[in-house]
Amino acid sequence: MAAFNFTNSDASTFILTGIPGLEAAHIWISIPFFTFYILSLLGNFTLLSVVGKEQTLQKPMYLLLCILALTDIATPTFVVPKALGIFWFNLKGITVAGCLSQMFFLHTVSVMHSATLMTMAFDRYVAICNPLRYATILSNAQIAKLGLVGLIRAVLFILPLPLLLSQQPFCANRIILHTQCEYIAVVKMVCGDITVIKIYSLVLMFVINGFDLTLIALSYSLIIRAVLRISSKKGHQKALNTCTTHISVMLTYYIPGLFSILTHHFGQGIAPYVHIILADLYLLIPPMLNPIIYGVKTKELRDKVGKYTCRR
Repeated sequence: MAAFNFTNSDASTFILTGIPGLEAAHIWISIPFFTFYILSLLGNFTLLSVVGKEQTLQKPMYLLLCILALTDIATPTFVVPKALGIFWFNLKGITVAGCLSQMFFLHTVSVMHSATLMTMAFDRYVAICNPLRYATILSNAQIAKLGLVGLIRAVLFILPLPLLLSQQPFCANRIILHTQCEYIAVVKMVCGDITVIKIYSLVLMFVINGFDLTLIALSYSLIIRAVLRISSKKGHQKALNTCTTHISVMLTYYIPGLFSILTHHFGQGIAPYVHIILADLYLLIPPMLNPIIYGVKTKELRDKVGKYTCRR
């Protein structure tokens, strides 16, 4: 992973404990971790391969799916290999640079994922509310530009966090009770003044989530209004079917994340290993489910995957 510059902490290391309280079960816990990771890679690489090979699928909607698939490949890849190293080989050490790099890439991909979901909501809005102008408003080139803007936005928003943390002194106890360098766990080890870091992270959370979710809600409110104006029942069904897949993917992303945050802040009586498992599953389950959801609910993609599989 890329390293950040440090003042006096280059040789320092943190210790990732894995899942405290369940050390004896690490081998067994590694089985679903490994399985979910492999299924995620298989599903998302299959989606990328099929869209890349099939000319008829190279449309804005499927290009957005490809961007989503790339984020779904990256998310567990930044976590699972290290977690499996802890579970299988007891490799618990990680440099400060490696830790902050992991945190940076995880949050960057998460912001990029959110931006992609927001763009997909806008895509559905244009497809239903302005179908005659769809090809003009959202061409493949426009999707590529929006994807690049989403990536730049994610990097610019997240980069200050590890840079600010890298300038702080860390306490003597450098044990992280987690399988990954979770932001809150790393911040707790800082011995200096973290007021600026706390304020920035709080503003960041409200700005990114607030902006993206507001635009998603606005898009779907306009979609619902447009659907209600359709007189035929068949038209209603067709319009709603184009949105259900995207809504399912959004639910698998936002609901587990919200649940994990709520349990972390308000579940003081819950065992620490429950928080850790929930945080890990949040990074494992959505990337595994997304290609399955799109494969099942999108007939054109499902047919092409079946054709490609049979050909192989």
